[in-house]
Amino acid sequence: MSGRIHSLDAMRIVAIVFVVLIHTDPFQGINTYGNAINFGTKTISRFAVPFFFITSGYFFALKTSHRGSATYLTKRAIKLISLYLFGLVLAVPTFFGGQLARAELSGRSLQATAVSSVIEYLDPVELVYYGTSVSEILWFLPALLFSLLFVYLVVVIGNPSYVLPIAVCFHLVGLLGSTYTMFVDVPFETRDALFFGFLYTGLGYTICTRGWEPSKEKSRLLFGTVVMFVVSQFIEFYLLGYLLRGEPFGSYVYAPSYGISTALLSISLFLFLLSRPTLFADTPLPEWGTYAVGIYVTHPTVFAILRAFRDTLESMGYTIDSMIVWHLMSTPATIVGALVLYVFAHKLRLIEIGGSHLPGEPWLRTRRSN
Repeated sequence: MSGRIHSLDAMRIVAIVFVVLIHTDPFQGINTYGNAINFGTKTISRFAVPFFFITSGYFFALKTSHRGSATYLTKRAIKLISLYLFGLVLAVPTFFGGQLARAELSGRSLQATAVSSVIEYLDPVELVYYGTSVSEILWFLPALLFSLLFVYLVVVIGNPSYVLPIAVCFHLVGLLGSTYTMFVDVPFETRDALFFGFLYTGLGYTICTRGWEPSKEKSRLLFGTVVMFVVSQFIEFYLLGYLLRGEPFGSYVYAPSYGISTALLSISLFLFLLSRPTLFADTPLPEWGTYAVGIYVTHPTVFAILRAFRDTLESMGYTIDSMIVWHLMSTPATIVGALVLYVFAHKLRLIEIGGSHLPGEPWLRTRRSN
């Protein structure tokens, strides 16, 4: 397949909307119906993060088919690290200030809170590998970097054909450690690069290297499989979260990060998009896809600010968290706010959309050129 794949570009902005929906929890806690709606929203949204992993693995294979993979991996690593640093620069003041404010309201020592927060932020494993030391939302960036590294190591040490089988083995452990916990106790975090991202990045890599790109004639069949696996994911999560636990549906929200159906849904969707490369080509969506990564990196900060605003009003007696209008507006407000913040950072030359995201590098480059 050659040329621009408009469908993948467009799906980036669609997928990032679903990522934000996962974090904003629309209608959760209002009532039984609100919890049911939130369960449905989260269940559908679970394709979004795997989509970004698969896409990255696919383009990793595509871009390295005629040049050194180490060179491309280095460039990707620099970009991912710069994005992660940009996200941290935005998140640290917001989250740190929020922790101090909560400590002040609860009567806890500000000094002790500040020290414990700094220690937590600088935890090397959480900061470098898991990406959760400041904001759990930013975990994707280190996970993608290490997932690409794992794929690269398997290819260099072994063979490209080994990538998917090895990744599947690790992912099965991840499923036991997160979703299917009733079978075995896995005593470590499995929503990471090795047990989660590796599989999906490996899927994208394998799709490209094995030439699994389907023709347009198969797009209807693939769309049917997407629908089928959406339904199967609903069934899987419902069985795990409610039926097997003996809980009434809607009494709370059970929405694991992934399941068996998630991989099947994600790969079906990706193959469908490959079968229709010009899908959405006549819409603004492919161009909006450029802003997807920026919205992802900035939305933890915006969401934290909105959440602090909500908590402040709640403490004053305004129960806005139970108001439907709040749940209707929180997701769009987070997305728009994140986009505005991203563009504003570009205007200030803190980062460069389509270029460097190393905080302050575009500004320093401009100063040097002048």
